[in-house]
This record gives sequence, C-alpha cells and structure tokens, in this order.
Amino acid sequence: MCKFFIKTFRMSSYILKLKSKTGQIVVRGLNGQSTIQDLKEKLASLTNISRERLHILYGYPPKPLTLNNDELTLGTSGLNSGELLIVEEKEPSALNALNSGAVLNDTSSVKPEEGISDIMPQGILLRKVVPADNSCLFTSIGYVLSGNINSDNGAVLREIIAASVAANPDEYSEAILGKPNAEYCEWIKRPKSWGGAIELAVLSKYYGIEIDVVDTSNCIINRFGEDQDYGQRVLLIFDGIHYDPLYLEPLEGEKVQTIFPISDDSILTQALALSEEAKSSRQFTDLARFTLKCMVCQVMLTGQVQAQQHAKETGHKNFGEVAS
Repeated sequence: MCKFFIKTFRMSSYILKLKSKTGQIVVRGLNGQSTIQDLKEKLASLTNISRERLHILYGYPPKPLTLNNDELTLGTSGLNSGELLIVEEKEPSALNALNSGAVLNDTSSVKPEEGISDIMPQGILLRKVVPADNSCLFTSIGYVLSGNINSDNGAVLREIIAASVAANPDEYSEAILGKPNAEYCEWIKRPKSWGGAIELAVLSKYYGIEIDVVDTSNCIINRFGEDQDYGQRVLLIFDGIHYDPLYLEPLEGEKVQTIFPISDDSILTQALALSEEAKSSRQFTDLARFTLKCMVCQVMLTGQVQAQQHAKETGHKNFGEVAS
C-alpha cells in the first residue's frame, strides 16, 4: 500500500507557469517522473527557443535551474508543481555565464596551469560570515571586492544594479526580471529585497570580474561572467538562502586574498572541497522548512512552497529572511 502511494505521488501531474518574452502560459503534460530533457523539449516547443539556448529561472528569489543532467527527474530537481518558470534565450557562448550548464561538479576537468603554485600564495580557503539581513549577497560582493565588511555596500550595489538594468530595458525585460523594468529598479533598491542570479550577472558585467558561487546543497559552482574572458574571479558560498564571501587565509602571514586570477583553477578545487564539507555537516538550508516573512503583510511562512502559494494568492512578492 505504501509503495503504491509513493508511486502515485511521483506520477502526479505537474502544472507549471511559464513566463517568456512571448507572454505567460500554463505548461501541462508533465509529472514527477518526467525528466529535465522532457521539460526542455516541452519548453522549446512552447517558446520556439532551442533546447541548447534555454535559460530557466525559478523560485523566490529566482535562481537558475540545473539543465545539464537530462536524466534528472522533475521530482528530484527541486521544482514543484505550481512553480513559475522565467524562460529566456541566451546565445550559446553566454549559456555558461548564467545557466546551470556553467556548473563545475567534476574536478577532473580542472587543469591548473603549470607553475600556478608559484603564482598563488599557499593558504586555506575560508568562509567570512556576514549578517543575515536580506543584503547578504551585496555585503559579500562588497567584501570580496574591497576586503572590508561595510554596511553601506548594499545600498551602493543596489543603485548600480538599478542603473544598469534601467539603461538596458530590452536586455532586462519583464520576462527576465519577473516584473516591469521600472518596477524592478525600484524594488531592488529596497534594503529588504533579496539578490540572486540576475543581480550576480549584472555585477559581474559591471565590475568586469567573474563571480563564482559555490552551492553547498548540491556541491556545484555557478560561474557568472565565465564567457567574458575576464582576468580575475571572486568566490561566494550559498546555502540555499544565505550568501557568504570566501577568502584565502595565507599560511605565511601574507594578506588575506579575495580576488584570484582566472588562470588558476585550483582555487575552485578548494571551493568544491569546502562545499562538500558543508554539505556533509548539513550546512545548507532546507528549502522545504526555512522560515520567511512577507514584508508586505508581515505573515510568517515556512518553506518555498508556502511562499509561492502566498505570492499567488496575494500578489505579495517581497519576502524577508528570518535569521535563526
């Protein structure tokens, strides 16, 4: 009886909402056992975007959906029925910057250049804990760029993002942002608005630096700006809700290092090891159980599904992180 229940649950129908430059529609015909390949084929047929050029954002705040494992089922991908998918088209060279195809989860492909140990100081990659105040992404970016924790960084970076987005309304359309361009620009300047994939991409382009985000829930690295041939990179670590910056603590008493040359991929190996350690000790946020507050009506919500349902019922989309 239990086996029958589990099978029935996994085969239940998935209804997804799709927003793209052509409008918003409801996606039907998928279930928990449908694969990422099935999803890509369905979205390609509905949007006329080739499978190779699909870039999909989901959740609150929006984040890229992993698309590099065609056999992964929707039931295990993190998607829930009722999810809103924001779908855009990227040039092949740009897919590596924002899409989950830009994920490094196989360290055997990392090939550090010869002599890199002479370039990089020997040290230990560590996490710098920043406040869980809804501006953790901006505080983290400020730290890796300046080496200092500064509460003013959030406001400055939000203004930079708003100005960059406002100046490029065609690139940053409502389909990409999830709201009209002008509305988004006002929203991102608010201290309680979360940052995510969109904001990381904008800041990578603005500063001309690759931003690599280590995801501790699945031990992968999303690389923003990878296709731009930038000479340097910075690293953040992400537990599903909260961002912290990463830095290298030298063994010989040299200065802490937060900016690394692109030519050295060994730092990514360290970052992956750090994420695996965090995952093994369960240092990541369970998206089904974390606590949020609706900043519009102050109601407390548990998990991503409740937040999505609340947004659907009320139109409220401004959620705040509740520190544990």
